[in-house]
Amino acid sequence: MGNAELHSIHIHPVKAFRPVGLTEAVVEPWGLAGDRRWAVIDHGGKVVTQRQQPHLAKAAAELSPGGGLRLSAPGLDPHVVPVPQPGATVTVDIFGEKVEAVAAGAAAHAWCSALVGAEVRLVHMDDPAGRRPVDPDYARPGETVSFADGFPLLITTLSSLDSLNSLIAEGDHAEEGPLPMNRFRPSVVVTGTAAWAEDDWQRIAIGEVTFRVAKPCGRCVVTTTDQTTAERGKEPLRTLGRHRRFGGSLVFGQNLVPESAGTLRLGDPLTILG
Repeated sequence: MGNAELHSIHIHPVKAFRPVGLTEAVVEPWGLAGDRRWAVIDHGGKVVTQRQQPHLAKAAAELSPGGGLRLSAPGLDPHVVPVPQPGATVTVDIFGEKVEAVAAGAAAHAWCSALVGAEVRLVHMDDPAGRRPVDPDYARPGETVSFADGFPLLITTLSSLDSLNSLIAEGDHAEEGPLPMNRFRPSVVVTGTAAWAEDDWQRIAIGEVTFRVAKPCGRCVVTTTDQTTAERGKEPLRTLGRHRRFGGSLVFGQNLVPESAGTLRLGDPLTILG
């Protein structure tokens, strides 16, 4: 594993929007700085994702100084959103878990509603240190997460993607492959490992930062969504179901919890600690 290194870094400033590629990123206890601190919620407070609205893949959010956003999407004028002032919170339902967040302004709500085609609101997690704990079945006391699906970071490997694409090419939906890594919306991607080596990791270091490998990442319908066109197919779930079924989950990638602070940089070495 001596040649394993960090190949790419990605944040998603708004949950379900297009990723932003970085050359370096600060690791905070709840995830990469700027990652999934914002989310869109429906009239009942439930988080809206590509599961319900696949065309969110076409929307982009760029971070501005101070943590605000510049939103853009085909057919809509760009819109700048400042960080909401501290104050009253709204209750957000993220996969059945209740989390408090601060609502953005009316103009941001209107822009996101035009994007979705229904009345929605944009919310900001103002206090990631205290708003949402990591799943207690896999967490230590005090560990928290942003609006990510469940864990601070997700790691994938290029070798496992190559292996998966080879399996897709042998299946009954070969015309859908090869799939790009953005189908899996990872935080960090590493190269130089054996295929599926990540299944055996328990602790790793990427450069100066150490992580606990919490659990494999179970995949959903979002992975079947083309992140450029928002069209859906059958893969990779059809192939994962045949070759990567662990219990009730179809697995690709591993969820990480930071054990230390620091900065990740492209080319940082990956070290297996356990």
